[in-house]
Amino acid sequence: MILHTILIKPASGLCNMRCSYCFYCDEMDKREEGVRGMMSMDTVKNLIKKAMRQAGDEICFAFQGGEPTLRGLDFFREVIRLEERFNRRGIRVINTLQTNGFAIDGEWCRFFKEHDFLIGVSVDGTEELHDRYRHDAAGGPTYARVRKAVDLLDRYGVAYNILTVVTRQAAEHAEEIYREYKKNGWHYQQYIVCLDPAGEEPGNREYSLTPEAYGTFLTELFRLWEKDWRRGKAPYIRQFENYIGILAGIPPESCEQRGTCSVQCVAEADGRAYPCDFYAMDEYCLGNYNSSRIGDFFENETAKHFIGESLKHEEECRECRWFRLCRNGCHRHRIRNEKTGLYKNYFCDGYRMFFEKCAPRIKEIADYLRK
Repeated sequence: MILHTILIKPASGLCNMRCSYCFYCDEMDKREEGVRGMMSMDTVKNLIKKAMRQAGDEICFAFQGGEPTLRGLDFFREVIRLEERFNRRGIRVINTLQTNGFAIDGEWCRFFKEHDFLIGVSVDGTEELHDRYRHDAAGGPTYARVRKAVDLLDRYGVAYNILTVVTRQAAEHAEEIYREYKKNGWHYQQYIVCLDPAGEEPGNREYSLTPEAYGTFLTELFRLWEKDWRRGKAPYIRQFENYIGILAGIPPESCEQRGTCSVQCVAEADGRAYPCDFYAMDEYCLGNYNSSRIGDFFENETAKHFIGESLKHEEECRECRWFRLCRNGCHRHRIRNEKTGLYKNYFCDGYRMFFEKCAPRIKEIADYLRK
């Protein structure tokens, strides 16, 4: 098995912010041992050494959290040294880091620029929307500080994208968010659905996104994006680019748009491995980078069961005219039918609404690009 990406949590779920909807806090609460502390140098050494042996021509080390910058800049300097030390086959190494931006300063930016890190910054729309759920440790607002971090990334020429969690409230302000990002010059954007706690019936939290709200959000966002696309001025919005790619015959790089889960080899701070960031709970543990072969992560029964469950689509889904595009979405958003053992996406009605209104134009763009 060739390894392409490892998602690494060097500070486990530790964070210098307290977001109301944090899915990883929920997952830690559901583990016997929640926070795993800080990743040791021995663990990251074992991880990188084994990953380099398992990689093909390219590998991505994606650092997330919690907040990965809490592990400190010296840790990441050691990461670069270890990558160079164990890269004996001339592999292309990509480093990415997802941050809330709270600790980013000039020294971090110089490091990112020097070592060509791609940075993801979490921003939830406008200042009012962002500050509603993304708080500091004292419960205060964070938007102004995060904006300063983004300005620093611009000043130092660091490549970055903006990651936005779509809550019920954010979904009501698609145009406002799009205009704000356009004004800020944020050309690379990702939008991810706000997760309800694992095992809980969806839609009951204040921030919970409903299918109708999500469908409306996607439709409004696409219409704004399409107008700019036709003028040659559209930002890169990952989800739309992937839908266009599907219709153009290009496999989507976003896992939620593939229709099946894969083993992403998430590495917790103590070396324990999980198949996915959304399933970093005890029952999904695949082993440990300190004591297991990476190949074992793909071959054990837990991994096989994890992937197998993601292939169980309701017959209604398989027969749906939009299944080619929808593919039943992310498995964390699916609801299991206890009688059939099959799954249907909670946001199904929202996807139907979006595709019925926008799929013809998505296809038109795909046909144009294909030609």
